Amino acid sequence: MNRFFLAACAAFFACAPAALSSAARAQQAAPAHRHEGVYRLGSLRIEAVWTRATPRAAPVAGGYLRIVNEGREADRLVGGEFARAGRVEVHEMAQENGVMRMRQLQGLEIAPGASVELRPGGFHLMFMELQGGVTAGEKIAGALVFEKAGRIAVEFEAAGMGASSPSGGGGSHEGHGAHEGHGTHEGHGTHEGHGGGGRHGRH
Repeated sequence: MNRFFLAACAAFFACAPAALSSAARAQQAAPAHRHEGVYRLGSLRIEAVWTRATPRAAPVAGGYLRIVNEGREADRLVGGEFARAGRVEVHEMAQENGVMRMRQLQGLEIAPGASVELRPGGFHLMFMELQGGVTAGEKIAGALVFEKAGRIAVEFEAAGMGASSPSGGGGSHEGHGAHEGHGTHEGHGTHEGHGGGGRHGRH
C-alpha cells in the first residue's frame, strides 16, 4: 500500500513541472500590465480608455480607446465587457454616399507596427442593453478581448455628454449627430430601443 502511494506521489511530482511550465508559458505569452492609464497585453499597448455620460434611461453607450501593436503579428479586437451592459459589440461608423452609416464588425484588426483609434464618429465599442446610464467622472469596470492576446481588464472613465475626447471637449462629431434615431443605420434596426429612443447620438 505504501509502495503504491509513494509511486503515485512520484508520478505526480514528475508531471507537475511540465504542467507548471505550460501555465508559465501561457502567462508569458500575453502578460497584462497597467501604469498610469496605459495597459499592456503582450505586444499590445492600450491607452486613453473612456466613455461618455448618457441619460439615465439610455439603452446604449459607446467605448473609445487607442490600441498600438508593437509586435510582429496582427491581432484583432473582437469584443469586450462593460459592467453595466448586457453585451459589447465592435462597430464602425463611416460615410457612404453622403450618409453616415453604422455596422457591426466581427473584429477590428491592428496590424504589426500600426495603431487604431476608437473614437466618436469612427470605430467604437457599443455597450448594448445599458442599465442605469453613465455619469460624467465615474470609472466603470470593463474588459477588452483580443483574438490572440486574450482578455484584459480595463476601466472606462466617463467624460461628459457629447464629449469628443477623454478630456471632455465637445463639438460636432464626424456625423455622430446622425446617430440620433439609431434605427436608420444599416443593420441596427434590431438593437433594443434604438429605433425610437433617439439617445444614441449621446454615447
